[in-house]
Amino acid sequence: MSKRKSWLRILIELIEVFINSKNGNKRGRTWHQHVVPYEEGWAVRREGNKRITSKHRKQSTAIRKAKSLAKKYKADVVIHRASGGIRERISYND
Repeated sequence: MSKRKSWLRILIELIEVFINSKNGNKRGRTWHQHVVPYEEGWAVRREGNKRITSKHRKQSTAIRKAKSLAKKYKADVVIHRASGGIRERISYND
């Protein structure tokens, strides 16, 4: 099980590096919030951070928290599947 977790973490970090490289890092650090699989549930993590912002049992609860933070900072919510891939991206930049 720990091998799977570390594999998911590596995959998520690679996806974030790819997203950051597409943005050209012109804006510096972002407030984009990622909803990611974590232990037995889900977590919200700010893009570029290793530290988890909050932990949740259900993905829907994590999504609500991520949306709240993204609205506050005019950022995006990136929702990941249990497999680690990106399921959806919601923008609150307006």
